[in-house]
Amino acid sequence: MKTFKKPLSPEEEKYYLECYKRGDTAARNLLIEHNLRLVAYVAKKYQAPEHDTDDLISIGIIGLIKAVMTFDSEKNSRLATYAARCIENELLMMLRSRKKLTREVSMYEKIGTDQEGRELQIMDVLESEPVDVVGNLETQKNIAHLQNCLADVLDERELQVICERYGLGGKKERTQKEIAASLGISRSYVSRIEKKALEKLRAEFRRYELEG
Repeated sequence: MKTFKKPLSPEEEKYYLECYKRGDTAARNLLIEHNLRLVAYVAKKYQAPEHDTDDLISIGIIGLIKAVMTFDSEKNSRLATYAARCIENELLMMLRSRKKLTREVSMYEKIGTDQEGRELQIMDVLESEPVDVVGNLETQKNIAHLQNCLADVLDERELQVICERYGLGGKKERTQKEIAASLGISRSYVSRIEKKALEKLRAEFRRYELEG
């Protein structure tokens, strides 16, 4: 991951916020890029062995995007102060829900396509030129759909493994080794079940996106 860009000066921030108000999406993306350091700072407060760092950063970026899109300079003094609250709120909601579906909300989450139709991921925001990232909000709706249709997509064994592997359905998140021991099967077999289940979920994700 490249070094985070330096925060904007108050004058620069005001300028780019005004540009964004006039519809300049490049200005919006620049505001996001120059505040990524804030995402890392806030996410660090919630780092723990049971919390995947990529998940925390990804969810924090979503909070930052929402902050930039909804910031009102007439009601708030600085974007960073407002964004920190939005980032923290997004992280708290994620941690409370404990629904980390197959790490789909990750640094590799699809957040839309560029002008040439190429798929974009959150990682692209961190390591490339500014891109249009508004599409990730729609992606969250798709993920919610997958969470609601797990039982329809997976068979009984696959559902059990996925729920225990990623802490879904009120279950505690467990390792492949722990799941293998509880089911009386090998860890490699659990890995194969998990891989097959994720393939099914990704296929359902793509199907729902096309139909949506």
